[in-house]
Amino acid sequence: MLRNTFCHIPGIGLQTEGRLWSSGLFTWEEFLRQESSRKVVGRARFGSVRRYLEQSLYQLQQSRCDYFAERLPAAQQWRLFSEFQSSTAYLDIETTGMGGRNDHITTIALYDGESVYHYVCGRNLEDFKERIGAYKLLVTYNGKCFDLPFIRNTLRIPMDHAHIDLRYVLGSLGYRGGLKSCERQLGIERFELEGVDGFFAVLLWRDYLYNGNPKALDTLLAYNIEDVVNLETLMVLAYNAKLQETPFSESLLLHVPGPPANPFRADLATLERIRREYGYASDNTGLMRFYGV
Repeated sequence: MLRNTFCHIPGIGLQTEGRLWSSGLFTWEEFLRQESSRKVVGRARFGSVRRYLEQSLYQLQQSRCDYFAERLPAAQQWRLFSEFQSSTAYLDIETTGMGGRNDHITTIALYDGESVYHYVCGRNLEDFKERIGAYKLLVTYNGKCFDLPFIRNTLRIPMDHAHIDLRYVLGSLGYRGGLKSCERQLGIERFELEGVDGFFAVLLWRDYLYNGNPKALDTLLAYNIEDVVNLETLMVLAYNAKLQETPFSESLLLHVPGPPANPFRADLATLERIRREYGYASDNTGLMRFYGV
């Protein structure tokens, strides 16, 4: 999709981009090759656009994801995905709270389409900095407002990668209500982790830390990792859906991957005990709701 994109060029908005597509100028190469491109953008602007496209071809050859991220409108960052999929990491953190003075990260899960990585406070959290530096593009859900600022503030890591926040991409497609809600709307099931949410993750950490329950940590990691492997599926589904808004979608659709094996298993006994102790109960939709701690 990036090679079909013109809206990263100064003076080219979505309307002009649409006119280029309607004229059969679907790619940078077609624009540079065909004389009709002059008529669409105007002779006065043609030279400038041509230079930007030649530079774009060079920057893509150099695999400069940041170059395009800086120039694409915020709502069009999803277009980066296909070209940089092999350099993408799906990221999610769990914390002790919403970012207060004493809150900190408990676990981080990272998935790059092949390998799953996990980091735990008090064990290997410092190793995250080296690993995250290996990627050019991050995919999160609500990471723009929560995960990335939290990491910057508590771990002092810049986190200046190109970034696709699926909260906004899925929202533009009509899917809202949080990550778990979007998953359900798109047919992704959590099975034994159904109903576990961010506050439940705090309770799992407390159970591990204060009660010495290693199965609580395993369950927390299973939950955290489930988030990131599902982000890959959501990203591909969202990318394919956004492509449907273009005239050349069929040629660019991506295969929806199957999730990898989760290296951790949720402990059902721990889940049920915490639900009972803290007032989580199942309603008639099968979702877990929290009734006042």
